[in-house]
Amino acid sequence: MDKVVALCKRRGFIYPSSEIYGGISGFWDYGPLGVELKKNIKNEWWKSMVQLRDDVVGIDASIIMNPEVWKVSGHIEAFTDPLVECKHCHKRFREDHLRDLRARVPSTGVGSVQSKKEFTDLVYCKDGRKHEWMKPRNFNLLMEVMLGTVDKNMAYLRGEITQGAFVNFQNVVDSTRVKIPFGIAQIGKAFRNEITPGNFTYRSREFEQMELEYFIQPNDKEGQKWFEYWKKQRMDWYVSLGMNKQKLRFRPHEQNEKAHYAKKAEDIEYQAPFGWAEFEGIHHRGDWDLSRHKLTYKDPDSGEEYTPWVIETSGGVDRSSLFFLLDSYSEQNGRTILRLHPKLAPYKVGVFPLVSNKAVLVDKAKKIYNDLRGSFTAAWDDRGNIGKRYASQDEIGTPFCITVDYETLEKDSVTIRERDSAKQERIPIEKIPQYLQKKLL
Repeated sequence: MDKVVALCKRRGFIYPSSEIYGGISGFWDYGPLGVELKKNIKNEWWKSMVQLRDDVVGIDASIIMNPEVWKVSGHIEAFTDPLVECKHCHKRFREDHLRDLRARVPSTGVGSVQSKKEFTDLVYCKDGRKHEWMKPRNFNLLMEVMLGTVDKNMAYLRGEITQGAFVNFQNVVDSTRVKIPFGIAQIGKAFRNEITPGNFTYRSREFEQMELEYFIQPNDKEGQKWFEYWKKQRMDWYVSLGMNKQKLRFRPHEQNEKAHYAKKAEDIEYQAPFGWAEFEGIHHRGDWDLSRHKLTYKDPDSGEEYTPWVIETSGGVDRSSLFFLLDSYSEQNGRTILRLHPKLAPYKVGVFPLVSNKAVLVDKAKKIYNDLRGSFTAAWDDRGNIGKRYASQDEIGTPFCITVDYETLEKDSVTIRERDSAKQERIPIEKIPQYLQKKLL
């Protein structure tokens, strides 16, 4: 984990937010490579969930909505976590996180450096006294925000992007030709007052979600069919983008941990360095949301009117990004390689002149670079020797590197090197776009 965190900072994937002022807990900034990785993940999700389907449409709802939305949806009442606090130093934990830490950290304090620190934090205040934990109390996760200039009114930053799909359900039905079963997809930011943010970007107070609300006929057979369908679709998507299937699993929610809206819920979890961790949920929400908002659907063919049920898939962009980075990180013969799927890699191709002090090679390489970057995200590098440039691109996951050498000037061909195998082949310059297109499909 530490190596990936260091790589993210060093190479421009992820930075601590407001770092020059000491940072702020639970918030992160994505650098030049991180923003490309996130964009690629979102693009692939949108392509599979909206672009290639006839039964799903997209929306982009606002981050701040009428506060009544959160009252009606049950979030003001039920969107809570149990908080425990030390009566001496006022250190706070989510009760379930404290329970998990106690189970994971040896009671003797013997173990890894991280375990020793966790053990100390669990037992002692900073002044050396032992923690005395008070009884748990519920803590609402919605972030409050004040609107207006003089007469200020309280609203909330959305704690999930889901409600934007529900409050626009009727608008979508009226303005499109969708018929049940159909889905509304959305990608966007959400905010939660997490009590104990941590594990790098895994638990943050500002994060991005990619969600589908899929509306179906209200009967158990349809509910079971679509719940299993979307479970398979979502698991297959992660595997198709290179995530190790052996590190993925489904975990059904216990009855006492289900969200207030869930008839049924399962998480896709990844085996992270800090344990099995959820990063996408498949939820059977029943008619909770539409009934609360008093919304119904009238079948245009039969005339039947009913409140649809909803099957939801809710994935975290930030958590997916983190797990794709963790899953792809490898070290081989002294090389650090991010074996990101080519579709997710921030740069698809690096272009180099063999040496940087020969203008004729630099000019030729620059022309190839400029011709390619209209179709592919491309990196230019003429620093140091060619071996160091390859290593630099391996470390950020670039799947292909093109080298312009003296043979290029004679035969109009280049060397293309593949990241994972380090194998090289010679191809004509005119065939580079077709070569990359085929490899990147």
